[in-house]
Amino acid sequence: MALIGANELKRKMLITVDNHPYTVVEVFFASPSARGASTMVRTRLRHLLTDAVLEKSFKTSEKFAEPDVELTPASYLYSDGDAYHFMDESSYEQFQFSTEQLGDDIGYFKEGISLQVLKYNGSPVSLQLPQFVELTVTETEPGVKGDTASGGTTKPATVETGLIVRVPLFIKEGDVVRVNTQTGEVSGRA
Repeated sequence: MALIGANELKRKMLITVDNHPYTVVEVFFASPSARGASTMVRTRLRHLLTDAVLEKSFKTSEKFAEPDVELTPASYLYSDGDAYHFMDESSYEQFQFSTEQLGDDIGYFKEGISLQVLKYNGSPVSLQLPQFVELTVTETEPGVKGDTASGGTTKPATVETGLIVRVPLFIKEGDVVRVNTQTGEVSGRA
């Protein structure tokens, strides 16, 4: 495996530092002020497993290995209350994440949704949702004529996964809406 030199670092590169996988968030090359001093590479790194951010400086002569990380397609299968179960679409192996590991992303999972799983050393460590998911509105108040006069152009709606989103007044129960998984905003009907 080829090593990556500190002078070759770029944003979004994956490197191993102290046997932990990181992605480079920022990189800055500091020129030496004293004679004979070597150029320093200042970085901000994000830990792939914990999302912790680390600021670290390296000499340009330092080298890093690439972590054993891969993104593979996966599908959401079901939830049993304690865990959410997924299937790797390339190997058909099933794996699970706890409710705590998934956090707020739970509101976007519906059976059969395709997403990406990040594997480190062959084991699933995190999920990447698609940018948009289509969800059916299960409960919302009807839009009342005149609501827009008071400045209210949206209303709350509950979708099939239990997530509560703001939708335009014309959306009614049974409509399918397109939800942005990064912002939680509805971008219209699906």
